[in-house]
Formats: sequence, C-alpha cells, structure tokens
Amino acid sequence: MKNPRNPKLQVDIGGLALKNPVMTASGTFGYGEEYSRYIDLNRLGAIIVKGVSLERREGNPPQRIMETPCGMLNSIGLENVGVRSFIDDKIPFLKKFNVPVIVNIFGETAPEYRKVAEILSDVEGVHGLEVNISCPNVEKGGVAFGADPDMAYEITRDVKSVTDLPVIVKLTPNITDIAEIAESVESGGADAISLINTLKGMSVDIEKRVPHLKNITGGLSGPAVKPVALRMVWEVVNRVSVPVIGVGGIMDAADAVEFLIVGARAVQVGTANFVNPRATMDILEGIEDYLIDHDISDINELIGMLKKG
Repeated sequence: MKNPRNPKLQVDIGGLALKNPVMTASGTFGYGEEYSRYIDLNRLGAIIVKGVSLERREGNPPQRIMETPCGMLNSIGLENVGVRSFIDDKIPFLKKFNVPVIVNIFGETAPEYRKVAEILSDVEGVHGLEVNISCPNVEKGGVAFGADPDMAYEITRDVKSVTDLPVIVKLTPNITDIAEIAESVESGGADAISLINTLKGMSVDIEKRVPHLKNITGGLSGPAVKPVALRMVWEVVNRVSVPVIGVGGIMDAADAVEFLIVGARAVQVGTANFVNPRATMDILEGIEDYLIDHDISDINELIGMLKKG
C-alpha cells in the first residue's frame, strides 16, 4: 500500500495517463509559453492550449473582456494563429517539457473539424484533442454543434474517424439537458468529456446605455459558474461511462476536490490563471495536502465518493 504521506496522484483520461489531475483550460493558458516563467510546466497533469482552427482567426474587436463581481465575461472570438502556425511556431516550445499536450480544436463546419484533427494526428508532441462543440455550425443556420444531440454525435464520430489520438469533447452549458449531449458524444466515440464551457451572459454600461462588450454578449466564467458546473458534471458522470473532466470556476484546491468527489477524474483551471499565474500549482499542492490530511493514499479512492446527505 502506498504511503498516505506521499499519495498517488496519477489518473487515466481516455487512455491518456496523467501524472496528476490538474489540467489547464483552453483559452486561459495561451500556448504554454506565457506561463512558463511562473510555473514548472512539467508538474502539470496536462496542458490544453488555446483553441486552434484550420485558418488563422483575428477574433472579435475590443472591448472583448469585462470583469464581473464574481468572474469575467469574454468575447475573444476564438482568435488563434491557425493550425499550421501552431505546429511550426508553438509545438517546438511545448515539446521541451515532459507533459501531455492536448490541442483544443474547433471549426465552423464539419469538414473543418475533420481537417484540423487529421492534420494534428501526425504531429509529434500532440498527445490528445479536445473538441470544442460550442461553435456555431454555419451549414446549419448558426445552431451550435453542441446544442443538438445528432450534430454532437456526428462531429465526434467524424473526428474519431481520422485520428488515433484520445478525443475529449467539450460541452456547452447553454442547453436544456447537458447529459443528453454527453450521451450522444459518448455514442460517437468520445474517449472523455469535459464540461462546462462558459455560460452566455452580458453586461451594460448604465451611463452610456450600451453593452460593455462590442459583441454584446460573451462567455461568463469564474466563481459564479462553479455551482452550475458542479451540478452538470455530477449529472453527466451519472449518465456516461467515459471519464469526465470538470471545468468551471475552479479557483482553489477545495473547488477542485468538490469536482473530484462528484466524479470528475480530472479538472481544468481557467479564470484562476488570470488572477494568480501560479493557480495550477497551488491547486495541485492543495489537492495533495487534502489527500494527506484525510489519509487517502490514491486519488482514485476519492473520485466519485459523493455520499448522500
């Protein structure tokens, strides 16, 4: 038996072995280099980089970030360098570290998802894909892929058909029944599921009587969304058999432990990175302290151990 003073932190996410359950959330950690001066990237369970599309995207015009009392609104518009520049300019740096790199991908059409996945599948240094299905589907009149069970299934199936990499599908909370979508992507072949993405929100300048964000609405993240994210993760864990990754408002180790207790096998740290560049390390160390304090020798003994009140 492992010494509880040195607990085992390793978890398995869809066949991808992680040294610990602390991952970065896409869009909040750049491409890794931005945070490397503050933390040792090697200590992370995995790095999930900023979303990558087939072609370069400029994103939305400013103002596109707005602080709220309990988090932030963003309307970045998925700005990114494009998959080819990502491979040429970003992967060489990430390959210096002993940490799995998971690339968040998105597209406006199903063929774009497939193409990006296919390109990345043969790239050394890419260990998995996270499929963002919160994007509008231009071919279907602007409906988000992640809001329709059939489209969610088809995108997952299409991506899985062109890659042998582990595929994580990231779900939007802006729907009625997130567990139904989770079941659809599981049927489509998803190796794991991450949730939640941001909640749709807005903010108004009462003096000018105009939206603070140029795009009017944006994605709400931070502490305000944690109770919603926690509930949705619990619902999904109880409806699917694949590993679930908890995302949303995780600011400290206690938040992360809550997600683990309801059944998440790993967590992603997002908005907390903007407040504290060392948030991932603080959370990792806090999880380890919790295991030691509670005489838990293996983190897998904690996962899904929610008791009925």
